[in-house]
Amino acid sequence: MNTTLFTTTINKPTRKHTLLMSMIAISMGSMSLSVQAQTTQSSQQEIEQLRQEVQALRALVEQQQRQTAVVTAHVAATPAPASKPVMKIASGAEFNLYGNIRADASYQAEGGSSARMYNQINTVPLEGVGERSDEFKSTLSATRLGMDFKAPVGAGDKALSGKIEVDFLGGDKFDNLRIRHAYMSYANWLIGQTWSNFAVPDYLPETVDALAYAGGSVKRFAQVRHTTAFSPTTNLVLAVEDPKDGTIKQRLPALTARLNHKFADNFAVSARAMGHEKRIKENEEMAWGVGLGAKYDIVPGTTLKADYYHVKGDSSFVSNANTGVVVAGSDLYQSEFDSISVGLTQQFNDKLRGTLGYGYMSFDQDAGYIDALSADDKTKTNKDLWQAWANVFYSPTKPLSFGLEYVYGEREAVAAATPNGSTKGEDNRINAVAIYNF
Repeated sequence: MNTTLFTTTINKPTRKHTLLMSMIAISMGSMSLSVQAQTTQSSQQEIEQLRQEVQALRALVEQQQRQTAVVTAHVAATPAPASKPVMKIASGAEFNLYGNIRADASYQAEGGSSARMYNQINTVPLEGVGERSDEFKSTLSATRLGMDFKAPVGAGDKALSGKIEVDFLGGDKFDNLRIRHAYMSYANWLIGQTWSNFAVPDYLPETVDALAYAGGSVKRFAQVRHTTAFSPTTNLVLAVEDPKDGTIKQRLPALTARLNHKFADNFAVSARAMGHEKRIKENEEMAWGVGLGAKYDIVPGTTLKADYYHVKGDSSFVSNANTGVVVAGSDLYQSEFDSISVGLTQQFNDKLRGTLGYGYMSFDQDAGYIDALSADDKTKTNKDLWQAWANVFYSPTKPLSFGLEYVYGEREAVAAATPNGSTKGEDNRINAVAIYNF
């Protein structure tokens, strides 16, 4: 019962009754004087009856006033609910911790190095040249820990916010602590490391594998970013980024731009562009790329995602690409490729969902670029890559999630391996994951 509402309801009629009773009492008193002078004994009896009714009404009003006092006292004595505690540090910043414990396992029918747990479609051995077959792998390296924070800055209600997030996927064997995100943002500016402005993961189909399959990218770079909102549905993000391309001498950061637009609540697109100078010795060329991503909710619970890239002269932004540039004498040659990933996710119910996905990358066969490669590098350089996958995720409760996935893919190299002359490598795996989020 809402006691506050009850109190309000009783108080208002009480005042009206009191005033009404007073007016009745005054009227009855005047009537009594007049009647005593002009009426008979029977009339006096009627007046006495009216007086008794007035007294009864007064008694009822007094009883209601006592009930109101009891209810009001009860409401005042009830303690207010305790406010939710907020974690703070000495500077006054508010923060919250989050993360997950993640266990990955994989049965590899055919694939690559045992030192690497996750996707390596671009480097799987060619047939007959050291394939890794019938192998079980497991790791907890994708376990993650993060902290979001917010702190007041200057006058008004403006605040500085940020994120620090780490996992254990650093190093060649993916078993060292590494920074995933570390940035601060204020108003429309962001400074630090987070997802690349060019290679965003928003439009990638869901996978059990912690790294992107062929055709996609999950890259995070140090950057300075500015966002301009043209409307609630359209914004432009400009950034300078450090892609840390170890194959070149870098004297300038990469420039990236991303235009986001929502046509409706169920349809969003993103158009991107990138430019970056590549230098080897005294040779220099401009690398560039464009990208287009889309997400469409066909019907509630059914989502289609697609992401496309065309890149020339760069291997740092899109995963699984060939080396961006090679040099021969005084000439510098650039790779060029197209990539696409597409997937359909179905939410079957609150606890179960599944995804079908496909990714493909096709590399331009520039004669100068291929001739500049060593014989060994030619077997490591790809003509095309593709992967297809199907998975299901089951979440019995909110913190827990279990995933199971089958993936098959192939790569075709520029040159055949010796001694068997094969140009094809194969990736054939079953992946499983268990995640506890906190």
